[in-house]
Amino acid sequence: MADQNTIALIKTLRERTGAGMMDCKKALEENGMDVEKAIDYLREKGIAKAAKRADRTAAEGLTKVSVCPKCNKGGIVEINCETDFVAGSDKFIELTQGCLDYVMQNDCADLDAAVAGTTGLFNDAALALGEKLGFRRYDVIAAEEGQGLGSYIHMGGKISVLVLLEKADAELANGLAMHIAANNPAYIALEDVPAATREREQNIALAEIAADPKLASKPDMAKAKIAQGKVDKRLSESCLLFQTYLLDGAQTIAQVLEAKHNKVLKFIRYAVGEGIEKVA
Repeated sequence: MADQNTIALIKTLRERTGAGMMDCKKALEENGMDVEKAIDYLREKGIAKAAKRADRTAAEGLTKVSVCPKCNKGGIVEINCETDFVAGSDKFIELTQGCLDYVMQNDCADLDAAVAGTTGLFNDAALALGEKLGFRRYDVIAAEEGQGLGSYIHMGGKISVLVLLEKADAELANGLAMHIAANNPAYIALEDVPAATREREQNIALAEIAADPKLASKPDMAKAKIAQGKVDKRLSESCLLFQTYLLDGAQTIAQVLEAKHNKVLKFIRYAVGEGIEKVA
């Protein structure tokens, strides 16, 4: 019988790939019980097309975003608590707003400075709410002259998005923020994809091609070109510019921006609890 650690790893791998239990067990055994290597192994074998984002697990709390048109500055925060019940309380909503106001009004050097500056707010809220609270992260964008900011809050603060455009266009910026909240792109363009991520996808694509008997007779240069096409197609799904604009349904984001003679310089998307492992 497998030990509890092995069972937990199999469960994690199944959640992230959708592969069967025995396939996951074999993949882990073949790869020294390394989940990331096992994911690649399953993808190379064609058992799993892509890893699911299991790191997008939920811890409770709220995100909040705000744009100040007068100062042309935007801010976004995530504040955490233990239960969804507390996250919906007036006191916690007030705490989240207070933290956002603080980082918008003060030039914090880093998260430690933001935490230190809001200690009083947290002490007061903790006494009232009786839960462990945390200031997880924040970001502030100060737009330069001519640039524009947009924002969107989804599901009462479960997701918040802040967008910076090359040219001020509030309607477009807010629409793009809504799109990003719904479609969750990881990058703006293909050139923004980290080299390590591209290399990983390249290795998987080459392994798939090597295992395909229909491609066995292809010359190496042709195989490399096919692999490059596979990689670009997969990575483009995570790039904002290649996605079909939510508010249009026909044009890609790139086409919409081209028509508007505009450009997305940066976006920040916070979803409550992403990347936090919630202990059962």
